[in-house]
Amino acid sequence: MPKIKHYLPKPKYFEVIEMAEKKRKRVVILGAAGRDFHNFNTFFRDNPEYEVVAFTATQIPDIEGRLYPPELAGELYPNGIPIWSEDDLEKIIKEHNIDIVVFAYSDVSHEHVMHLASRAHAAGADFWLLGPKSTMIKSTKPVVAVTAVRTGCGKSQTSRKVAQLLQEMGYKVVAIRHPMPYGDLRKQVIQRFASFEDLDKHECTIEEREEYEPYIERGMVVYAGVDYEKILREAEKEADIILWDGGNNDFPFYVPDLWIVVTDPHRPGHELKYHPGETNFRAADVIVINKIDTANRDDTQKIRESIEKVNPNAIVIEAASPIFVDKPELIKGKRVLVVEDGPTLTHGGMRYGAGYVAAKKFGAKEIIDPRPYAVGSIIETYKKYPHLDVILPAMGYGKKQIKELEETINRADADVVIMGTPVDLRRFMKLNKPAVRVKYELEEIGYPKLKDVLKEFVEKHVKKE
Repeated sequence: MPKIKHYLPKPKYFEVIEMAEKKRKRVVILGAAGRDFHNFNTFFRDNPEYEVVAFTATQIPDIEGRLYPPELAGELYPNGIPIWSEDDLEKIIKEHNIDIVVFAYSDVSHEHVMHLASRAHAAGADFWLLGPKSTMIKSTKPVVAVTAVRTGCGKSQTSRKVAQLLQEMGYKVVAIRHPMPYGDLRKQVIQRFASFEDLDKHECTIEEREEYEPYIERGMVVYAGVDYEKILREAEKEADIILWDGGNNDFPFYVPDLWIVVTDPHRPGHELKYHPGETNFRAADVIVINKIDTANRDDTQKIRESIEKVNPNAIVIEAASPIFVDKPELIKGKRVLVVEDGPTLTHGGMRYGAGYVAAKKFGAKEIIDPRPYAVGSIIETYKKYPHLDVILPAMGYGKKQIKELEETINRADADVVIMGTPVDLRRFMKLNKPAVRVKYELEEIGYPKLKDVLKEFVEKHVKKE
């Protein structure tokens, strides 16, 4: 019996399925003006399968209510993309029929991440974490990446040490810093900083100045901005080696040829409890155990045990971050106001930093409580981070907040201001009392040393002329 060929019309449900497959998945990206924009630029911007409906914002004051502009968003987003508050996540998912929630910021506990996942799932959406393969960009130049397991581990002084050592070997090093685009995004696509005037030109926040000034003081160039593909291609034009200076505890935006990760024995166990710091810890080629001169031996041992457990092949370097004060004689016997690095104290969770250590070391009569003198958003900062008491975080995410910080400092009943933040506040503030600067640098203890690791790195990855 001959086979009968069926020429029946395609059932309608197949047509429905095909239409559904062609429909763009609707996405909201949870962020804090950094990793979120990078994930969009590298994965979503030109991807016709997805429609990013909105970004949400948290961690940084006053960054919601803005727009990711069409000039940066690309052809698929002629009207740009709104930035809303993360507090409204469930409402956004339901009212805008969101299919996927993408988590894209750093230095939060694993529990925090999963609470957000549960909120997304309860509202009906999927929950995504984009990893290195989806978001890292490959450089034409060798890349050394410095990241950390938490904010405040000592990433900045480690980055400076790496840059110094590579410069001493005769290489031109250009640093690229993790993004901090809190102003007009159209003006921040690519930012190059080579002088203190550049900081004023780009209207940098205190957080930005804290990171860029130390490079400028050493005669180095540092790039930052919003579009890290474009930033990288510009930096490559003037570099032998790219130094990725990470922010918070985020993993690198670029494929690293050498990945250095800094840990903090003052917070043992955090290397396995915070996102994406644990990613860094597990992926590291080199792990620096910093601050061992001031940490409890048992806590330092806990870090070593974590390394042995999850990344036993990593090279381990032990280090200290000794402090240096420009005018220590001004501290002895005085009532002092201590101003510390903002992010380290706020979402980094530390109660004090280098300024507090300097006050104790050099004999301050009293470390005053800044809270009675706080004004405006500084008051709100203390409410949001109740663990802060005897120190003043250097908050300054805009002109208004910088003025409020200045007013708080000048209202304080103190003899001397101790600046434990890496930036010299006097460059852009008028202080009514004497001030001293506290700096800290990385010093390796024992062997191996970073110099040994970097020598091997350049032999393998840097082409000889």
